[in-house]
Amino acid sequence: MTAPSELDDWAAELVAALQLTGFEVDIPLVLDLARDAAHGVARPAAPLTTFLVGYAAALRGGSAADIREAAGVATRLAAARA
Repeated sequence: MTAPSELDDWAAELVAALQLTGFEVDIPLVLDLARDAAHGVARPAAPLTTFLVGYAAALRGGSAADIREAAGVATRLAAARA
């Protein structure tokens, strides 16, 4: 199992490499979203869902609220399928 510090380190490294200056990843939100998609739809839905939520949030402006809103939509859809 991956330690939380490993995820924090990986997220920081990837954010820097992708030049997402000033962006903080809400790791628990992303992990919960992936879990809900994997359990409510199918395991392969987890990475697909997180990608689509991120893309939708970026199109809406990319704020923390945009991310939470898009994640909420996906979580509700996944829960309805469970």
